[in-house]
Amino acid sequence: MTLTPPTVEYGLVSPMLIVFGAAIVGVLVEALLPRQLRYAAQLVVGFAGLAGALIAVVLLARDLHGTEGRSAVMGAVAVDSPALFLQGTILLIGVLGILLIAEREIPARAGGDGGRRGLDGFTPQASVVPGSVAAQVATKAANIQTEVFPLTMFAIGGMLLFPASDDLLTMFIALEVLSLPLYLLCGLARRRRLLSQEAALKYFLLGAFSSAFFLYGVAMLYGYAGTFELSGIAEAVRTGSGSTSLALLGTGVLLVGVLFKVGAVPFHSWIPDVYQGAPTSITAFMAAATKIAAFGAMLRVFYVAVPGLRDDWRPVLWAIAILTMVVGTVTAVTQVDVKRMLAYSAVAHTGFIMTGLIAANDAGVSSTLFYLFAYGFSTVGAFAVVGLVRDAAGEEDTALQRWAGLGRRYPVVGVVFSLFLLAFAGIPLTSGFVSKFAVFKAAGEGGAIPLVVVGVVASAIAAYFYVRVIVVMFFTDPPEDAPVVVTPSLLSGAAVALSAAVTFVLGALPQPLLDLANNADQFLAR
Repeated sequence: MTLTPPTVEYGLVSPMLIVFGAAIVGVLVEALLPRQLRYAAQLVVGFAGLAGALIAVVLLARDLHGTEGRSAVMGAVAVDSPALFLQGTILLIGVLGILLIAEREIPARAGGDGGRRGLDGFTPQASVVPGSVAAQVATKAANIQTEVFPLTMFAIGGMLLFPASDDLLTMFIALEVLSLPLYLLCGLARRRRLLSQEAALKYFLLGAFSSAFFLYGVAMLYGYAGTFELSGIAEAVRTGSGSTSLALLGTGVLLVGVLFKVGAVPFHSWIPDVYQGAPTSITAFMAAATKIAAFGAMLRVFYVAVPGLRDDWRPVLWAIAILTMVVGTVTAVTQVDVKRMLAYSAVAHTGFIMTGLIAANDAGVSSTLFYLFAYGFSTVGAFAVVGLVRDAAGEEDTALQRWAGLGRRYPVVGVVFSLFLLAFAGIPLTSGFVSKFAVFKAAGEGGAIPLVVVGVVASAIAAYFYVRVIVVMFFTDPPEDAPVVVTPSLLSGAAVALSAAVTFVLGALPQPLLDLANNADQFLAR
């Protein structure tokens, strides 16, 4: 028997190789450089790696324009337009995430008027001279937990591979590569350590449980089709070989692992606790990037591997999408903590995004891609603003009643946060309106009119709790010990400004990105 030597098309997988290479360099920086030099070196390595990978994605998109795409690494990776669109989106969100994670110091007010504190708990509290109204000496770079940078890069590398995986085994490896660093990152807060470590442990245990389901589904689909390749599974479904019941059962068990990652009901219980306990910069990055990667993998599974079983899996996804929208919306209404409210809002948005996937047509793919891009930026910006609101002790203050009058005292912050909330609500002239209109239109064209009706009603209910926050910020008297909005550095300020700009521009001028998404709706079929 002649064995075919393995081949790796390095150019086609260059975005992932660049990011993983930057992550490895980051590990070497941690091992070899003096502590005081690591922060600057990690920033250079991180931004250079993300920029290089983004350039590689753009060059690949230009080279593959007008083609169906190409297969790489012996069929393990698909380099097609949806994969490149999602990879570019993840890299942009990764840049914003690094900007937030890199925040070292926040000038606050000691006893209300002085001191310096870290944005997300990565920086230990600096000493404050009693009675001083001036900011103290900045926290030294030696105190920064610089290991967060290579961990983040490894997670981004796994996210790049997850939606581009063209066989189930590679998809499982990508799932673990993106998940393991996130488990660690969620537990690295230096303040509120117990809450952060509890979040990390809960995320790890439930994540490991869902990964076992995913792997079991992979095994069942392999038993059905005799191959891990998505195209091979599609061919087996087309020809009717094997037991259809085994294929459906394998698809359902596989779906459990992916639904956990996107936070769909009934696999959403980890989201509010993990989002609240993790450092806010990690929450911002994870809430956006993980959802983008996981939905990309779902699109590839349902549109490439099992489109022939559409009549069987669509009713199941209908039920899950309706439950997700209803449970996420209704539960968010009852929340009195801003961070948990945003977490349940993320659950509801998972249901909205699923309506595009359920459409099972080209418009469903393009609208889902647009929604993921727009939602990612709004999510990062919203959580970044939440991280700026602090009490007199310098801790994050996310109790809704304590945000009373915040918009009147800090108009810029109030307006920016209101923009993100209105985008989540789907108000016109924001990216959220265009996103919801696109997925609902695609679902309607795909025959899912009842699902669209549920989505519109859920959006109307969701508008209540978003507007409630705006009313509290601008039309309610502040408490005596009202929290302050600390002044962000250039890094986190840039992340918030970019997120707000994208949220507004995609609402006012969405057509360029819509055209790009429309041209990225064809998966590689081999």
